[in-house]
Amino acid sequence: MFRIMQDSDLSGRGMSKRHVNGSIVEHIPVLAETLTERIKLPSTGIMVDATVGQGGHSLVFGRKLGPEGIIIGFDVDNGAIQTSRIKLKELACKIVLLNANFSQISGQIRQQGIEKVDFILADLGVCSAQLADAGFGLSFQTNMPLDMRIDKRIKRTAADIINKTDEKSLADLIYEFGQDRASRRIARFIAQQRQREPINTTGQLAEVVCRALGRKGPGRKSRIHPATRTFQALRIAVNDELENLKKLLSSAPELLNENGYVAIISYHSLEDRLVKNDFKQNEKVSIYKIVTKKPIVPDREEVAENRRARSAKLRIAQRQSVE
Repeated sequence: MFRIMQDSDLSGRGMSKRHVNGSIVEHIPVLAETLTERIKLPSTGIMVDATVGQGGHSLVFGRKLGPEGIIIGFDVDNGAIQTSRIKLKELACKIVLLNANFSQISGQIRQQGIEKVDFILADLGVCSAQLADAGFGLSFQTNMPLDMRIDKRIKRTAADIINKTDEKSLADLIYEFGQDRASRRIARFIAQQRQREPINTTGQLAEVVCRALGRKGPGRKSRIHPATRTFQALRIAVNDELENLKKLLSSAPELLNENGYVAIISYHSLEDRLVKNDFKQNEKVSIYKIVTKKPIVPDREEVAENRRARSAKLRIAQRQSVE
């Protein structure tokens, strides 16, 4: 995860920096210390960073790997791949970076001539570098094109969904992926607005949602922006996030060595429920042993350092005997 920094704020803590729209974005890997306490990789270990991003988690674990160790990083954001390539280049271990979705993990790993790995990590959060970049069209804080494709190879944008989906289906989408009880009212206001003019920017959409809910900003009962759930629903739909997570989870057991680990950091209940249920089902049939009976969350100090970590939940499972 990330926060926007001034040059004077940057210290020598080994965190990566990326310039976005003239600002410096500093990478702060979420729950990194907790992960390294719970997961011990051998110096020859093979790690898959399913969401390599700016390379923060890979850097932490890569420092513990020797020349025979391997990190395989996935990311659909090619810009993130290039940033992490620079960040990780000094590590002693082998680095393989793939501009691919982690839903393709099985095929991609085997194309590298690798059958089994020791650790699979996925941090499912959207980073501040992407939120700040108008090219992604993710933020309701700044008016930008309504896109939301993390992977630019995807054809359908959020604007396509907003302007072309019938009102009922749009309401269902906002309710299912955004868990917003006001989804039908929001969809009705969107349908009325797009009859007057297309909704093509994040600012337009945020304004419509605020009107639908009768609020301009966070209220006393909620600290989140009124448009948060609608934007979450659209991002999930555009990037097929839940289906991709299901594919990652289903692929993990066959890829892990005995005693290998899978760790998932999620940021909303839809993701966390999928991870929780998958781990439980695999534990019942003796494929996994759940390491975290309850999800681990950041402490106050980490949240103060990185506010985007506040909703993070970490679950870890360990592969049992491989037949």
